[in-house]
Amino acid sequence: MAQEQPAVVVLLDTDSEREETCSFSEAGEEEEEEEEEEEGRRRWALATHLREEGGKEPPPKLTRDRGEKRTYVPLSFKDRTLSEIISISSLEEVSPTSHQRPRGILSLVDDSSKDVNSVRSIEELNLVKFSKENIAYEISYKGRNIEEICICCGELEIHTQHPLFHGGMCAPCTEKFLERFFLCDDDGYQADCAICCWGNSLIMCDDPRCHRCFCEECIDTLVHPGHSKGVRETSPWLCFMCQSQDGHGLLKRRTRWREELKHFYDQESNSLEIYQPLSPRERKPIHVLSLFDDITPELKSFGFLGENMSNGRLKYLDDVTNMTRKHIEELGLFDFIFGSTPPVARSYKYPSAWYFYQYFRILQYGRPTEGSKKPFFWLFVDNLVLDEEDRDTASRFFKVEAVVRYKIQGDIIQNAVHVWSNIPSVNSKYCATSVYTDLFLLAEDICRSRIFSERPATLIREFFVPLKDYFRAFF
Repeated sequence: MAQEQPAVVVLLDTDSEREETCSFSEAGEEEEEEEEEEEGRRRWALATHLREEGGKEPPPKLTRDRGEKRTYVPLSFKDRTLSEIISISSLEEVSPTSHQRPRGILSLVDDSSKDVNSVRSIEELNLVKFSKENIAYEISYKGRNIEEICICCGELEIHTQHPLFHGGMCAPCTEKFLERFFLCDDDGYQADCAICCWGNSLIMCDDPRCHRCFCEECIDTLVHPGHSKGVRETSPWLCFMCQSQDGHGLLKRRTRWREELKHFYDQESNSLEIYQPLSPRERKPIHVLSLFDDITPELKSFGFLGENMSNGRLKYLDDVTNMTRKHIEELGLFDFIFGSTPPVARSYKYPSAWYFYQYFRILQYGRPTEGSKKPFFWLFVDNLVLDEEDRDTASRFFKVEAVVRYKIQGDIIQNAVHVWSNIPSVNSKYCATSVYTDLFLLAEDICRSRIFSERPATLIREFFVPLKDYFRAFF
């Protein structure tokens, strides 16, 4: 009788390009694998139950949902495809019976053939990326340090450390954080989760001095499964950046996170420079100089200005022809200088380029001395009035390229503006609408139809929200 051939698993590690072959008896392997599968199923069932329980309540007022949904891979092998099993593997070498396997190509050799049946490469299998679901497992059951895991997505290849919370960040999540962290919506809150800079369902902080959001996925993964349900039922809810308690489950806020955030951008961003955010007690009322357009309504809507003069001040100047440096200095120190061209299709007193050159002149008078650490912001908007040569000149003077923003209703582009600014969110590659049209023809259509366009500031009001990190808001 022919001798029974042992089953052999050949693991090809794509990172180190090594092959490992291990032999084991079927009886011992099955018993050990069943125990581990049962433990994995038990943990996954508990987490799934808690998440489902947390999703039954209707969302409260301060939440925001995305249309896109994501899928996550359970830790259990049961009813999983081979590609899903490989996709949740760890980068380190573990035994063949573990729930976690190194990334690589898996091949099987059975007793009926000596040929290796390849299961193709990872790219061909279109594997799902590491998910947040693996974070707690890696820390609790494998003893991994949270600084060695990307707390944004669960990846194990770490590029740097998260600036706000203890934990690592992979290279893709680092790039996404740099581009999206300061993006805000016109409801006065961040556009994305403060942890992962994404998230499908966002819960907003109820502290009027804060504009942070946190997604349910991050809350349930890093704090406790189902914790987002309790957050939704808590009113008012202070977010993890505002509470005095630093730690919540695996989510631990860095003590000096404002300094870390500044250092993070200094180290990781090639072009974007930011001021270090200020704590609420350090923030002062904002002092604004608004040229050629009064942005009082926009700043009032976010709480920067009020009826009381101590609630921030705004000086509006429509004509600065005779304004000198001395005049500007007598008005006091400004924190934010705004300017814009007149709306397209409306008459204006001076040539279009005049508004840019006069704004730039006043900006030089009103900005702090070079090297000052005092937060100072500027923003200039062109509502399709400047020609291409003037816009190129503006980009050269401002030392930053213009960003185009559109007003779209349905499928129709109704208006557009060019924006130059040092406010971080303006220069994010994600802030510009992914729509392209001939702006010259758009301006002609607006003029021809005699539809007077809105004030340019109404198209970019969400760019004012990041100023809450530096100046006092009063509601």
